[in-house]
Parts: sequence; C-alpha cells; structure tokens
Amino acid sequence: MHARIQRNLNLALMLRLRGSRCEPLGPDVKIEVAGSIRYPDMLVNCHLQPNNATIAANPVVVFEIVSPSSSRIDRFVKAREYGNTDSIQRYVILEQTSQSATVFTRMNGMWVGTVVDGDADLAMPEIGISVPLADIYLDVDFPPDGDAAG
Repeated sequence: MHARIQRNLNLALMLRLRGSRCEPLGPDVKIEVAGSIRYPDMLVNCHLQPNNATIAANPVVVFEIVSPSSSRIDRFVKAREYGNTDSIQRYVILEQTSQSATVFTRMNGMWVGTVVDGDADLAMPEIGISVPLADIYLDVDFPPDGDAAG
C-alpha cells in the first residue's frame, strides 16, 4: 500500500510540475531539519540542485506516508522539525488506512494543521498545483473499518 501511494504521488506531482521550476524528489533524497537528517517519502524542491548534491536544499513541500510504526514520529517529531525549517511551507501526512491527509501549513507565522479527506483536492499554492486525493490513492485498497491500526 505504501509503495502504491508513493508511486501515485510521484506521478501526480511530476505531471503537474512539469515545466515549472519545482521538482518532486524522494524517497532516497535527504533533508536537514532542526539538526536532524530525514528521508521523507517525497518532497518538492524549487531550487535547481547540482547533480552531486546529497541533501535537498530548501524543500518547500514535504510528504510522509504514515504507518502504525511511524505515526508518533511523523505526527509529532517530524511535524515540529518541519515546522522549524523555514523553507518548508507545507507538510502533508498521507494515511494508509483511508483516503485522507493531515496537512500542516504556515498561516500568520503559525504552523496550522487541517484534515483533507474523501474526494477533496490537496491544494499546494506554494508550488502552484492541486492534486485530487483520488489520484494519490488510485488502486489502493483500504482495510475494513475496525481493522485499521493506529
């Protein structure tokens, strides 16, 4: 499920960002946040990087696909680290048990979380695109209610 969501996300971002100054990268690209090195599932960088760069400089949008084992770190530790990293304007936590996301954005100097779910679009004005959640979750089978962990 994780791999399918990640593949769909990458494809959706690549198609929508083609020709722009922004590009999706990951999951083998690392970023430095609050003194930690992280490997997000996907990120969008809007600054051309040298081919030999080992750390993505100035990511604008960061994505994590949450699992029961990563939930606490993704929702609290990384949310705090990403919120303390000036270049990151949006942090999207994608669920594996439902077609939904928790989205942190900067609003009036604060890091504010909202939930996007169902047939909604995931708006990302920082990079000039919007992606329907249905595109990200294409061909993903969710566990029956009650079987969802975490």
